Amino acid sequence: MLEEKSPGLTKITAKIVPGHGIASGKKEDHRFPNGTISMQMPFFESEGFSGKPFHRGTLNLDVSPYSFILGIPSYQFSQVKWCEYLPPENFSFFPCRLIDPLDDNRKEYPSYVYWPHPSTKPGFEQPPCVLELLAPYIPSVQYGQSLFIKSIPEIIRFA
Repeated sequence: MLEEKSPGLTKITAKIVPGHGIASGKKEDHRFPNGTISMQMPFFESEGFSGKPFHRGTLNLDVSPYSFILGIPSYQFSQVKWCEYLPPENFSFFPCRLIDPLDDNRKEYPSYVYWPHPSTKPGFEQPPCVLELLAPYIPSVQYGQSLFIKSIPEIIRFA
């Protein structure tokens, strides 16, 4: 059962898990010297997506035991040729908010699910219960910690 469900809002608890380290550049790969997000962001920004508030990496959230269905994206980019080593990719961005349950003020962080379409993504797949998010830098986060993620069901539906 979802933790909070009210008209227009769904909120669940998700756990921060390690990713591949490619988006942030933590894992050394000569193809992506500063990480894939830093390389992709100029293409997204040229089409109207502002990446300024976001950390240059992804926050990986395991939403299990829930599953998710992505609905209507706020941004969608087709055939983005962001790297000479890979074919063009399609990307969608779905707005959501993150809340640190340990924060007494329950500050909300506007974020986006970052969705490189699996049909064009050349590797670095995520488990089916993991969402990659672009989020502001949140100093308190660490692997294994829980966060609340909330969105409206037309954008991200949890089941």
